[in-house]
Amino acid sequence: MASSSSEVRTVAIMGQGGTGKTSVADALVFAAGGNNRLGRVDEENSLFDTEPEEIKHRCSISASIFNVDWKNHAVTIVDTPGQGNFVHELRPALRGVSAAVMVLDASSGASAEAGRVGSWASEESVPVLAFINRLDKDGSDHEAQAAIVNNVLRGKAVMVQLPLLGGDGINGVVDLLRARALVYDGDTGKFNETGVGADELGADMAEKVQLARDTLVEDAAECDDELLEKYLEDGQLSDDDLLAGLRAGVASGVLVPVLCGSAARNLGFVPLLDAIADLLPAPSDAQAVDGIDGKGEACSISPEPDAPFVAQVFKTIIDPHAGKLSVMRVLSGTATSDLHVVNTSKDSKERLGHLLHVNGRKTEQVATAGPGSIIAVAKLKDTHTGNTLADSAHRVKVRALEPEHPAISFAITPEKAGEEDKAVQGLLRVAEEDVYLQVERDEDTGEILLSGAGQLHVEVACEKLARKYGTSVVLHAPKVPYRETVRKKVKAHGRLKKQTGGHGQFADCRIEIEPQPSGAGFTFVNKVVGGAIPRGFIPAVEKGVKEAMKKGTLAGFPVVDIKVTLYDGQYHDVDSSEMAFKTAGSMAFKEGVEQAKPILLEPFVSLVIRVPDECMGDVLGDLNSRRAKVEGMDQEGSTEKIRAKVPLAEVLRYQPDLTSMTSGRGSFEMSPSHYEQLPEHLTKSVVTATGSGS
Repeated sequence: MASSSSEVRTVAIMGQGGTGKTSVADALVFAAGGNNRLGRVDEENSLFDTEPEEIKHRCSISASIFNVDWKNHAVTIVDTPGQGNFVHELRPALRGVSAAVMVLDASSGASAEAGRVGSWASEESVPVLAFINRLDKDGSDHEAQAAIVNNVLRGKAVMVQLPLLGGDGINGVVDLLRARALVYDGDTGKFNETGVGADELGADMAEKVQLARDTLVEDAAECDDELLEKYLEDGQLSDDDLLAGLRAGVASGVLVPVLCGSAARNLGFVPLLDAIADLLPAPSDAQAVDGIDGKGEACSISPEPDAPFVAQVFKTIIDPHAGKLSVMRVLSGTATSDLHVVNTSKDSKERLGHLLHVNGRKTEQVATAGPGSIIAVAKLKDTHTGNTLADSAHRVKVRALEPEHPAISFAITPEKAGEEDKAVQGLLRVAEEDVYLQVERDEDTGEILLSGAGQLHVEVACEKLARKYGTSVVLHAPKVPYRETVRKKVKAHGRLKKQTGGHGQFADCRIEIEPQPSGAGFTFVNKVVGGAIPRGFIPAVEKGVKEAMKKGTLAGFPVVDIKVTLYDGQYHDVDSSEMAFKTAGSMAFKEGVEQAKPILLEPFVSLVIRVPDECMGDVLGDLNSRRAKVEGMDQEGSTEKIRAKVPLAEVLRYQPDLTSMTSGRGSFEMSPSHYEQLPEHLTKSVVTATGSGS
């Protein structure tokens, strides 16, 4: 394969779910000669959707990679999910590529995911081409999709192709860059080239082509001062100048060239490969990546093959038999086998073994890899997604993605008794491949929680657990981690006096309990004077109070936001001990809390919901029924973003309801917010359900 940095193209295939991204990726590989037959998702022979869970659910679940050669260019295609449960896979994948192709469905509108993937590409400054797919379907609208591009991407949509439509939909495209028409022959992907005059296309279409070509030339000229001057003088640009202007516009993010075709009919992929090679930037053209050097100061990492080696891992693949593959993008320098490097994110040493190209489920060994290249290395001992590997004499580090808060959590229980540890270890390995999954034990409830982007995301993780590690678990709604506090200032007395022969147990303490502001936590104050309680026993009283706080008297939930003042007490020279004062402190606290008007606090979450305009009324009405506090709404193209604070108990199973209200076009993000008092009528229900905590 081509090895020069100028000949490398790394491209993410992105977009909302259901646009045919994986079919586009398969068609690109077939058109480039990387596969002797066209892979199809519906025939279960795709090169990209190869996992059993992907085949079962008919959608991409994780980013998948394939390498092809095209006209002396090494092209790496990274197919990414668009379905809401798995679209988060795109974010780290964008760190691994130099550009992206956004796929749109010619017969459908934009969902919330379209806006999300567009914003992520903008945040990572990734240049984008757009490909309008499924122009063979009834109701397809080429021009409407260009409007979507303008709404969800930062650049201006500029047509570089127009579809040639016949009785059964699209049967060819007009290449505006080279002023030619490509008429396709059935499903072979082969085409016949014709001119674009009235004789070949008809007067109306020829006129439309000329107007589109003129617009394209103007947009390209405006991306370069020298080209603009030439255009103003001559009134036209050569094909080479036109390409140069477009390339500059794409690299800067000002322009988004729009191409079109049909993956189902294998139509339009030779021109798309040409556009990837001709219009998208090479790694050598890319801007330097911001980093942090060994002294903690900002630095730039330039894509120079002779510079010190730097790479960032953007994906981890774990196979129970083959082990772990760390997939990385070389940012600077040249990777070779047996290269000794430092994981600067962990400050640990690593050695690169064989360098591999990932091609679907297979790998092939390569000798070297320069800037921009995507390679995989097996069995790195302490390296994970997001980590930076660098030359030991040039210890730079690249910013890792900020972790996102999962949208939904489930408690898990192994189907077989005694397999809890096995389930947790297996899920941790599944989560190592998917940075959006979280596995943790809730300290308050004792439950093992598996959290992810949605219910399907969590269910698929459990399917992988059963398939790869032989452990099945049951999902159920987690317990809500309520808290308890008090609303009244009281005094309480704790006295322990036991005599059983020999040394007895004696401790007496008097405390004052009072509420504190929300979020203030616990404060312990010692105001004992005159030696009523020896100084050495004071910490034991505080320890007893803290232990009692773990289980409140109302419903058994932890007590928070209180101040406890120890102001008096008694002791015995022989019978008093730390254990006795710890017990007395606990007794005093429990007595006082029962008198201090205990209440339940419920957790609230911050909810950010993105829905189509027409679904706003239903979603807002539903939020009101969930006791939500809507804080604001913002327009994002054709999507509304709603910001609200909602009780966690009301949104434990929010995703299926939002999916129903928006026909699958809505999405949401959830993060912890704060605690508020639970309404009295609901408090009674919780207390009844949990039983008394006393």
